[in-house]
Amino acid sequence: MVYRHTIDATTYVFNDLRELLAKATPPRSGDRLAGIAAESAEQMIAARIALADVPLKQFLHETVIPYEADEITRLIVDTHDVSAFAAISSLTVGSFRDWLLSDAATGEVLKQLSRGVTAEMAAAVSKLMRNQDLILVAKKCEVTTAFRNTIGLRGRMSVRLQPNHPFDDAKSITASILDGILLGSATPASASIR
Repeated sequence: MVYRHTIDATTYVFNDLRELLAKATPPRSGDRLAGIAAESAEQMIAARIALADVPLKQFLHETVIPYEADEITRLIVDTHDVSAFAAISSLTVGSFRDWLLSDAATGEVLKQLSRGVTAEMAAAVSKLMRNQDLILVAKKCEVTTAFRNTIGLRGRMSVRLQPNHPFDDAKSITASILDGILLGSATPASASIR
């Protein structure tokens, strides 16, 4: 399916959902290197506006990676919980964003809904959100994990260093760990502050 949006006299056309999602993504060097990033801020905004009008059902009909070519896509489609999705099946990506930010989207409701939201739906709605919006929605979900330390407890700010480097360069990973420690994270594994 082709998606489009016009800004002034320029019509931006996105050939499929995959291209639309890529162009709606905030600028990233990796996307630029791969040649999938938006060519301008205007194109990115046009992609976001077009994405806001896409019905959530479209993500079930038009997979980003073809069903036949990818085991993960097959797993997502085959295990999708239709009854959990029913509550939001009539929404577009933009109206889903608004609903997530509303008081109707409580932690319990989001937990029940989670099996009905695919990774692509979550990625799409996150592209329409500011950092503050993402934090507000994440605050509604309580996820607690424990290993050497427990993180995710309500009323506590937690930090976890998980350094990574695109080429697995040991010096760069070490620099990331040191940077995190210097910024206040007590240990490379995790820290919890009351």
